[in-house]
Amino acid sequence: MKFQLVLAGLFGLVLALPGAAQEVRDEAFLSARDAFRNGNRNRLEQAAAGIGNHELAPYVENYRLRMEMDSGNSEALRAFLARHEGTNVAERLRADWIRWLGKRSTWNVIEREYAALLAPETDVTCWNQQARLTRGDRSVLDEADRLWLTMLEPPEACRPLIEALVIAQRVSADDVWQRARRQLEANRQGQARSTLNYLPDSQLPEGKSYELTIAGPQRQLATQAANWHASRTGRELTAIAIQRLAVSDPRLAAGELEKRQQRLDDTQREWAWGQIALQAARRHLPEAVDWYARAGLSPLSDEAAQWKVRAALRVQDWGTVRETIMAMPAELSARPEWVYWLGRAHRAGGRLAEADALFARIAGQANFYGNLADEELGRSIVAPPRARPPAPEELREAGNNAGVRRALAFFRVDMRTEGVREWNWSLRGMSDRQLLATAELARRQQIWDRAINTAERTKDEHDYALRFLAPYDEHVRPAARNQSLDDAWVYGLMRQESRFITNARSSAGASGLMQLMPATAKWVARKIGLRDYQHSRVNDTETNVLLGTSYMRLVMENLDNHPVLASAAYNAGPGRAKRWRADRPLEGAIYAETIPFSETRDYVKKVMSNAIYYSAMFNGRPDSLKARLGTIGPASDQSMKDRDLP
Repeated sequence: MKFQLVLAGLFGLVLALPGAAQEVRDEAFLSARDAFRNGNRNRLEQAAAGIGNHELAPYVENYRLRMEMDSGNSEALRAFLARHEGTNVAERLRADWIRWLGKRSTWNVIEREYAALLAPETDVTCWNQQARLTRGDRSVLDEADRLWLTMLEPPEACRPLIEALVIAQRVSADDVWQRARRQLEANRQGQARSTLNYLPDSQLPEGKSYELTIAGPQRQLATQAANWHASRTGRELTAIAIQRLAVSDPRLAAGELEKRQQRLDDTQREWAWGQIALQAARRHLPEAVDWYARAGLSPLSDEAAQWKVRAALRVQDWGTVRETIMAMPAELSARPEWVYWLGRAHRAGGRLAEADALFARIAGQANFYGNLADEELGRSIVAPPRARPPAPEELREAGNNAGVRRALAFFRVDMRTEGVREWNWSLRGMSDRQLLATAELARRQQIWDRAINTAERTKDEHDYALRFLAPYDEHVRPAARNQSLDDAWVYGLMRQESRFITNARSSAGASGLMQLMPATAKWVARKIGLRDYQHSRVNDTETNVLLGTSYMRLVMENLDNHPVLASAAYNAGPGRAKRWRADRPLEGAIYAETIPFSETRDYVKKVMSNAIYYSAMFNGRPDSLKARLGTIGPASDQSMKDRDLP
């Protein structure tokens, strides 16, 4: 009752204060959201009464319907879905309804509702496949076959499909062991144990033998009985022990495999060598290429094949680079990185026409390897002609888009995750002109990340001034100059770190435009003599940029003033960036491609490519990515100048 009286009193101010009316409705929406999260139906109804014509009113109705789903009132659900067909809120409600129906085995309704989904998630697709299988559609098993080696950690809804394959006797013992190996490679030990339960009784690991192998591989190898390798299970567990040992020490694992490889079958032996090679490649051990060779014709996972190429790049073994990429599945080999490196391998072998044809396939793409391909063909990296600015009517259309308006409302009430989801859904099917207008709308609202993301989606008409926004110029460029840093690189890094969201916060706790960790920010503040620094100031734009650029300078000074090393250090730490060097000079692009952490590898490539476009914008002339990447000098025993640099 108190809530209602307060709400009524606030609504009395609406006519006099339109802005206050919006604020009241925003508060009503947030109250409805909190009531839904807490399962409080009465409070949800109270809040819903005050929502009025708020942009997010459909979400409040969605909350009510989801809370009432157990009542079985499907008519209300269908009426809502019909009114909001094609919207994100309808898509999400329909998906939740299918999940609810699946848990109650209401198969006939699932198939009908699934057909109306526009972008079904994996678990929802599995509920629909279960429904089809229940009515005797055996083609579902063909679809499940294709997922056997790729869906290594299936959602709960997908597990019955895996089991259906086993029941239908479409899975052999070889298939089971192969799937378990892939799961172990992906560090899914529990899932691998579940997979082994599909083995015939004669091959099931006895007692705790699998668990003991996973927990103590070296002890398991040391205590094997004389007849351990007489059974397939014993041989397979030996290979698994070698694989687990390789995760911590590839060289020790190689020594153990040398002692036992004659007692293993070809499949187990070759897989074990491939796993040792994979772990060695991730550690940049020089033996990795030779160990991959000992894996013979053992089929490699996508991850293992890519690391085979990276290991060969580190030692300039262009023949292995070429052979491995050409043996990749078509979808994998078509990625820009492998198109580029296959081109480089052809060029190294004197196949110039084949190399140029490959470079031409990715040249012009606004990414790291598209940039490098341009330079291989002797072309400058330039932005395409700028598209005509959106006309007033195009901007009005963008502003009147219901999904965009809902996204803006989510941003207004500080529900960024939901806002991004709604925004991205609204972009589906937009033309280039509509995308550019919507990106410009986001820019004017200072929602920088959505402006960039939206502008990046255009196919034929482009505006790189929107793709590579440079906000907070009054803070960033003076700070870069004061630290003697290239402002294009600073912006390139900042664009990748936060997309210019001032209150961005990572799952690890990094904050602000330059995503500073609390300990790093405190260390830098002390290093530069910033008095009275408190972590509460970290999201202040000027403070964040000062600390971030100061840290960039310190990292540069400690790592040969090389931006590739400094970029890697900013993301993964200076100690790691230093360890990832080779024992001889290494091409900057090869250093970047062979960074062991996928997040950091992607980060460094994007930062360096971003810097090229910012440089062109700031200086009015093309820049060279190859020149920026340069050469990474060999690893050195010299300590960094700042030994405590975080």
